[in-house]
Amino acid sequence: MEFRESLVSTMKHDRRWKSQPSKHSPSNRSSLILGFFSCLACLYVAGRLWQDAQNRILLSTLLQRNLDQRPKILTVEDKLMTLGCKDLGKRIVEVEMELTLAKSRGYLRNQFPQNGSLSAPKLLAVIGVYTGFGSRLKRNTFRGSWMPRGDALKKLEERGVVIRFVIGRSANRGDSLDRNIDDENHLTQDFLILEAHEEAQEELPKKAKYFFATAVESWDAEFYVKIDDSIDVDLDGLVGILESHRGKKGAYIGCMKSGEIISEEGKTWYEPQWWKFGDEKSYFRHAAGSLLIISKNLAQYINTNSASLQAYAHDDISVGSWMMGLEATYVDDNRLCCGSSKQDKVCSNV
Repeated sequence: MEFRESLVSTMKHDRRWKSQPSKHSPSNRSSLILGFFSCLACLYVAGRLWQDAQNRILLSTLLQRNLDQRPKILTVEDKLMTLGCKDLGKRIVEVEMELTLAKSRGYLRNQFPQNGSLSAPKLLAVIGVYTGFGSRLKRNTFRGSWMPRGDALKKLEERGVVIRFVIGRSANRGDSLDRNIDDENHLTQDFLILEAHEEAQEELPKKAKYFFATAVESWDAEFYVKIDDSIDVDLDGLVGILESHRGKKGAYIGCMKSGEIISEEGKTWYEPQWWKFGDEKSYFRHAAGSLLIISKNLAQYINTNSASLQAYAHDDISVGSWMMGLEATYVDDNRLCCGSSKQDKVCSNV
């Protein structure tokens, strides 16, 4: 009897143990999986909402930019103002072209003497004697011979003739070469210093542009004369020639010559641009570089157009090329041929 009750009690205890759920039952795993996917769904929805917000901001920015770039509606007054500005700009260009033409022909009288006096009489000539940094002995020789100095130089200027040694600046601005020239000029007051020109042998062809441009801006004269420092000059005879041509516009005066073009590199007088002169290989007629004279309106033309004027290997060829395109009057005066044997010549080679 006791055994039967014990068996019944044991069977009931086993049924209660089997009826309790296990921690690792399938229902618990399903709950975990469901919770995980719920979290993923929340993250996905939040990401899409953030992305949509960014897209709306981007679209709003692009729309505003397009609105800002949209052509504005012009009123009738705006259109008339725009057309008026175009017409005014066109007229300004035309006036500038007319002004340049007038300056090149010498019609503008805005060049004054160096001292700034409006009432000063017009000079007969400005004579520029080319010189270099190492030519002080030559300069002193000229000052003691045909070129006046001190008070005599001032008296000559009162007669209407200005003479200056012409030199540029050193490649190393402000060095001892420049300082020596400045010191010498302080004592003699007979230099024309070309601030924009570099004094070097390879730059010599460009020196004529700077000389004539600077001289015509500094002095109001009938003629502008370029002289090399390799010649002696009969100053009175030169002044007489200039006086005989006073009032002649467009005068290009000198010892006119031509000559063979040297096209072989390395030879003396080599012309790098020889091919521009044609198959005959001969230079056009031009005034020899030792002494040449141009009238004021030609010097003004050089000043106005100096930036676009071609310079060749030699300065006399360069000046001659500039004269070819102008209505210049060529005056061939053999008294200016420094190498000739004529008795009445006004210059001679040193």
